Amino acid sequence: MEKPPGFWKPSKEQIALAVNKQISDVIAPGIKLLFCGINPGLYTAAIEKHFGRPGNRFWPALFAGGFTPRIYSPFEQHLLLIDNIGITNLVNRATARADEVSENELQKGAEILSEKITKYKPDAVAILGITTYRTAFKRPKAKLGLQEDTISGARVWVLPNPSGLNAHFQIKELGLLFAQLKSGVFG
Repeated sequence: MEKPPGFWKPSKEQIALAVNKQISDVIAPGIKLLFCGINPGLYTAAIEKHFGRPGNRFWPALFAGGFTPRIYSPFEQHLLLIDNIGITNLVNRATARADEVSENELQKGAEILSEKITKYKPDAVAILGITTYRTAFKRPKAKLGLQEDTISGARVWVLPNPSGLNAHFQIKELGLLFAQLKSGVFG
């Protein structure tokens, strides 16, 4: 596969220097769906592109779910806006592992996400990580899929964390869940 324009691979030093770095949201007024990750990993923060680490299954799951015509590279994240899709994180602080983010940070991130939803008004938000959702929104019994609750008027879907470290869900299963989300949001 041909590499997209702007593609580059960070050095070990650049990855190490990405601790606590922030990355910009991919967001615009009027989007229909906002994907919300937990927080950027170090590789992602080093390249400043969401779900950037090779092995992260977000981009393949997006394709398998019918959102994109092919597997996009993180360097093509801006193309999602054309289809009224955005990306943000609950916590905008890069760490080596998601479990380095505190419960307090996740709950503060939930408040910030609510403010973003109020501002940009997506129809739906997809939180990527069931345990994260349970903690951030104080919903200990939440299950995957469409939730009864809304966030600032947006319908809430909870999907598995697409990190390569989450071995519970493979591309096929992720693709089915993403397809259900697509059908529920875009009809």
